[in-house]
Amino acid sequence: MPDRAPQPVDRQLPTEEARDLISLVREIAQREIAPRAAEEEDASRFPRELFGLLSESGLLGLPYGSEHGGGDQPYEVYLQVLEELATARLTVGLGVSVHTLACHALANYGTKEQQVEHLPAMLGGGLLGAYCLSEPASGSDAASLRTKAVREGDEWVITGTKAWITHGGVADFYTVMARTGDEGSRGITAFLVPGDAEGLSAAAPEKKMGMKGSPTAQLNFDGVRVGDARRLGEEGQGFAIALSALDSGRLGIAACAIGVAQAALDEAVAYATGRQQFGRPISDFQGLRFMLADMATQTEAGRALYLSAARLRDAGRPFSKQAAMAKLLCTDAAMRVTTDAVQILGGYGYTADFPAERYMREAKVLQIVEGTNQIQRMVIARHLAGPESR
Repeated sequence: MPDRAPQPVDRQLPTEEARDLISLVREIAQREIAPRAAEEEDASRFPRELFGLLSESGLLGLPYGSEHGGGDQPYEVYLQVLEELATARLTVGLGVSVHTLACHALANYGTKEQQVEHLPAMLGGGLLGAYCLSEPASGSDAASLRTKAVREGDEWVITGTKAWITHGGVADFYTVMARTGDEGSRGITAFLVPGDAEGLSAAAPEKKMGMKGSPTAQLNFDGVRVGDARRLGEEGQGFAIALSALDSGRLGIAACAIGVAQAALDEAVAYATGRQQFGRPISDFQGLRFMLADMATQTEAGRALYLSAARLRDAGRPFSKQAAMAKLLCTDAAMRVTTDAVQILGGYGYTADFPAERYMREAKVLQIVEGTNQIQRMVIARHLAGPESR
């Protein structure tokens, strides 16, 4: 029924190289990702081979240094790549964001020797990563995690359970936060754990309302041994490393949310201009025209906010507050835009024959992952008014 093809987003990119990169991403998205998205999501099929293609194309290490196989791209560009991927399929866009998050600790806190040994394979060698912070009883209160790492000579023995792990059971490596000291945030240390480590196992993937093609699973660490050479940063520095990663990761979620919003907007515009009622396109009716205008405005506003935060990061300036704002605004906007897209499509929007219902289901999780939007409001308020009184 839709007869108007969506127009590519008109992006302001800093270099010709960045423009070529976006063109490459759009080609891959149109040829390899979008045509299979609906079928594979419906079948809960994870597109592992696609991540191999993305790695070969240099898209799994974009914001990291070229000396270790990265793309040397600023976050301003990297996030727009994520948005393009998420517009085609959120499982892929969010998967690249999570992989980038999993590389953060080593790239920013690892020793030179660790980076030389591991980063090239992680950034461009076909490996896929996951990030392990949350646990069954510690989600928003991440500092209360219970997974322990006990030192035995030159090794650490990790025991415990991690929960809600994107790529759980399919990742080649895991960046794991474990307790090595006292209670609270100062007793946590980061480790790089191979995906095939003895004693490491994954539960069956969670059955989710959306993002069905992206495996989310608990990970069980039953006496997993890793050498001290796989400890990232100093002992007790893990929680600070985790928060640093999440500031950047929230920008990734914001960009993915705008990608989903853009996909829903494109679908709604195409449907509204092609659907005839009362002898004319339904896009002629003011009620729908105003809905489309609001959807487009929310999408553009979210894009502007995440890019503004990215530019602060690229300039080496504080951006934690702006990252929380971007994650909050963009994911709330995605929820509104996708819900309105379903409404514009009417009964068709509620069926799986059109992607609008999938976009709505997928948008919901973005308000939850990497810090719920209630947590984002707490973060923003602390920057404005200081810590809460105790």
